[in-house]
Amino acid sequence: MAGKILFCATVDYHFKAFHLPVMEWFKQKGWEVHVAARGSLELPFVDRKFELPFERSPFRAGNARAYRELKGIIGQQHYDIIHCHTPMGGVCARLAASGARRRGTKVIYTAHGFHFCKGASPLSWLLYYPIEKLLAGATDCLITINHEDYSLAKQKRFKAGSIAHVHGVGVNTERFKPLAWLDKWRLRHKLGYRTEDFLMFYAAEFNKNKNHSLLIRSLAELKGQVPQARLLLAGEGPLMASCRELAESLGVEEQVRFLGYRNDIAELLPMCDVAVASSLREGLPVNIMEAMACGLPVVATANRGHSELIVEDGNGFLVAAGDHEQFAQRLRRLSESAELRKRMGGYSVRHVQAFGLLPVKQELSEIYQSFMVEDQDEAQSQYHRAYI
Repeated sequence: MAGKILFCATVDYHFKAFHLPVMEWFKQKGWEVHVAARGSLELPFVDRKFELPFERSPFRAGNARAYRELKGIIGQQHYDIIHCHTPMGGVCARLAASGARRRGTKVIYTAHGFHFCKGASPLSWLLYYPIEKLLAGATDCLITINHEDYSLAKQKRFKAGSIAHVHGVGVNTERFKPLAWLDKWRLRHKLGYRTEDFLMFYAAEFNKNKNHSLLIRSLAELKGQVPQARLLLAGEGPLMASCRELAESLGVEEQVRFLGYRNDIAELLPMCDVAVASSLREGLPVNIMEAMACGLPVVATANRGHSELIVEDGNGFLVAAGDHEQFAQRLRRLSESAELRKRMGGYSVRHVQAFGLLPVKQELSEIYQSFMVEDQDEAQSQYHRAYI
């Protein structure tokens, strides 16, 4: 008899974006797959979906209601495994699953980048560190996706049943891949760009953490030196309007393309010259892995997630988050040498292979299989005995 797993996160788009291959793996194993999250997306490989009022902010009342509803669901469904993601999804699910764990349910939590880390604010440490350390005791396996978080969990003696490192959520290297030279230029012309344009690409929500202003200021530094530079920004968000205003005030509005939400990033990336990333904090950014798989060098701010992916002078450059002058200098260096871009792009393609879908699925399957009870009939009997 196959088992039953619940995936839990704050929003359902998280699963659509990152975890469908794992859900498919469970379906292939004959497992029943449930999802609990906010949102009304229809997800493949899911047998049942519970819409809960999770909120990203820990101080919103919706989380208390989501916790109560989730606790009832877990009590009724008798899951073999619960795998939770995102900070609030992870907190609510682990608290709600406390009784189920005593009856045999295994709880896995993936930390997609702790909010407390080197360089984080004292408030982040005061708020998030004690919560994560306490809830580690309610976790059978804590999965980290970068080495800094893994080392921190080990050094701070988080009391999870086990602590594992996995290479992120997996990038689809069949979908994201380099283009042949001729195809690259044809695509540029189709989309209205010139052969000689120096195209820089960033896909991210316009919010404070993503720090788009650094890129716009860097572009302004390049204006007189690399007039063919173009900054392509895919995404939406609350700071989009202020970024437009900044570009206008610096006189680079004609060189910035605000692309909005896009579902064709796999087509846009390979035609570009460089990927850029300006965020203050990252766990292990998928946008950078996708760019690497497309054969792009990367110029990015120095943080734990970027440092996991970018080897200085190997496949790119790392720059302090507030230094737009050095950021511009690194971009100028790349703009001046097609050979350097080619060398670094090749390094990106080789380096990203460890973060591909297949190796990540293998790493996760080993963790899952360690918790899969071979005799599911006996597991169900244990559940029924516990509940009677």
